[in-house]
Amino acid sequence: MRAWIDFYDSAHSIYVNARHRDVHFRRLASDLAAFVRPGAVVLDYGCGEALHADIVAAKAQRLILVEPAPGVRARLAARWSNAPGIEVRGADQIARLADHSVDLIIMHSVAQYLTGPELDAVLALFRRLVKPDGMLVLGDVIDPRTSAASDAVALLRFGARDGFFFAAVVGLARTVLSPYSRLRSSIGLTRYDATAMIEKLAGAGFTARRAGENIGHSRARMTFLALPAGSAAWN
Repeated sequence: MRAWIDFYDSAHSIYVNARHRDVHFRRLASDLAAFVRPGAVVLDYGCGEALHADIVAAKAQRLILVEPAPGVRARLAARWSNAPGIEVRGADQIARLADHSVDLIIMHSVAQYLTGPELDAVLALFRRLVKPDGMLVLGDVIDPRTSAASDAVALLRFGARDGFFFAAVVGLARTVLSPYSRLRSSIGLTRYDATAMIEKLAGAGFTARRAGENIGHSRARMTFLALPAGSAAWN
């Protein structure tokens, strides 16, 4: 994962312009807020820039933004320094949280950058932290059958809908020669079909199901909702 952390801590061009960056994080925050119970403690692991974390925080008692990239984390800390209920931590710090102290854990668009053993370790930590009646939301999981072309089409549709289509076209062309493309080719992304991810979550002590649609803009990727095994059944 170290290479991906360094990439996201660099001046990358994943977001084709400021409009794309803004609507991406706004859409994601709005989707995630739907899972937040009033007064909940929420942990967002690998949150990235989290430009609209206040949308989630407005429904929560406490929002813990966890970001392993130090440069991104510093910007987060500055952005939300005066926001009540929002705190920023490094990935190595959350192991100090008390057992069963978090109502909702979110990990969106991170699993693809972790090896299988790395994901197992993170899921084991989540299982320790989540409350017996809490939930894990694991988003943007990539199926082995999902191609880079599917991601490109999803971005173009997103751009057409939200006002940055032509910038998306230029951005996709630029991405072909970017460090992101080289990393994706050399290191690759970790992929799971629905059955494999549900089994992996079960191995970590969760009962999981695939959500009806993915959070965020990509309909080709998957979101999984996971409850601690032995907790109340799905409604």
